Amino acid sequence: MRFVTPILKRVIYTCLAGTGYFRSTARPGLAVITYHGVFPRGYKPIDAGFDGSLITADVFRQQLRLLKAKYTIISPEEMRSWCQSGGELPPRAALLTCDDGLLNNLTEMVPILQEEGLKCLFFVTGGSALEHRTMLWYQDLQLLFLRAPEGSFALACDGIEISGVLAAPEQRQDLWWRAVKRLSQVDAERRERFLRTAYAYFGIEESMPFYLRTYAGTQRHFCVLTRSELLQLAAAGMTIGAHTLTHPILAQQAPELAWTEIAESRARLESALRTQIWALAYPFGDVGSVTPEVVAMAKQAKFEAAFMNIGGGLGSRLSLHAIPRVHVSAGMSLAEFEAHVCGFYESLQRGLRRTPTPPDLDTSPDAPPNLRVA
Repeated sequence: MRFVTPILKRVIYTCLAGTGYFRSTARPGLAVITYHGVFPRGYKPIDAGFDGSLITADVFRQQLRLLKAKYTIISPEEMRSWCQSGGELPPRAALLTCDDGLLNNLTEMVPILQEEGLKCLFFVTGGSALEHRTMLWYQDLQLLFLRAPEGSFALACDGIEISGVLAAPEQRQDLWWRAVKRLSQVDAERRERFLRTAYAYFGIEESMPFYLRTYAGTQRHFCVLTRSELLQLAAAGMTIGAHTLTHPILAQQAPELAWTEIAESRARLESALRTQIWALAYPFGDVGSVTPEVVAMAKQAKFEAAFMNIGGGLGSRLSLHAIPRVHVSAGMSLAEFEAHVCGFYESLQRGLRRTPTPPDLDTSPDAPPNLRVA
């Protein structure tokens, strides 16, 4: 598939979209689309891996207009009603969601959504219930590994040991992801101490003050919403969901830590917003991050729905606490986007037995029968 994939993206998807094939073969059901943000105007590229989940405003607008022309976009409130009582969805239904709660969600995304008359379900972390400016710890860690000097290193702090050789971008990316897995196993305070120790070890300025000083678009590019900004997001008619307290890999955590991340995120956001938080998006959201035990915690915390970050598209199997989503990434063409939304891509993956979505993450009968779309 290494050589087939570029042909799919650049040739086959474009041809099929141009002939109307995607529209004619789309299955019934629901397509949930997830974004992570829109680049601020005049953004400064930092790294392909770091920026890979953000898209430009023009691409975002094009995708929304395609959805409006060919699908029926439902609001988060309609989604909640359907989760509670079932019933019929509109044909070719699509739901817009966005993860992480970056400031650009308010400054760049909301104006476009309002211009198009659309609503989105925004998943934010517990950091957005605070008034001071913060960034996601795993992105802070990624920037640290990108900026650290070349050579071998051995870091140790609070029983956490990470070592390796920093050289090519691929090596840095691999070491960063290994560190994310290890640091997800500990609480937020130990993560913070490790990061401070790492910056001191490498002798470099911490990433947030460094970028705030050298890059005017820093806050909108990768800093998260504050509480007052979160209230503005809600006042703009958008719906807020939980994305855990600090965005760890939940499957890497001890049960008590994972439970706190899930349950306390809801409590903290409800206290900040004075409204009920009914939906959860699992951090990272792939099969390596979400286990049946994690799904059971989402149910126990009384979330009415919980969302993955893989699979998705019309025709996907739907379960209330493991809802698949189409992940929009940088460089995704409009034809590729439609191939995912209409279910063609996921159907192809299943046919090749390459789909990463397990069928049994959420096996309990708590969902109305008509949520389980074949």
